[in-house]
Amino acid sequence: MESAVLAELRRIAQVDLEYQGPVEPALRLKEDLQLDSMAMIVVAVGLEDRFRVKLEEGDAGAIVTVADLVRLVERRVAEAGSAAR
Repeated sequence: MESAVLAELRRIAQVDLEYQGPVEPALRLKEDLQLDSMAMIVVAVGLEDRFRVKLEEGDAGAIVTVADLVRLVERRVAEAGSAAR
């Protein structure tokens, strides 16, 4: 089953960034998807809004692929859920 985060990332790429290619976990954000710094901000804000999480600037160094970003958002969602309990 497709991750909700991956589905939202695909939606942001198509709707907000007008990207028409595939958005697959193994693809690199900068090199393969051609996301520049402004596009990365659009992606980050979109994911933050949709999943009610905060992505930190310091996270950027560890994010190379779509899968890296999906894992980070999923981890933040889990952390937020456990903090709310």
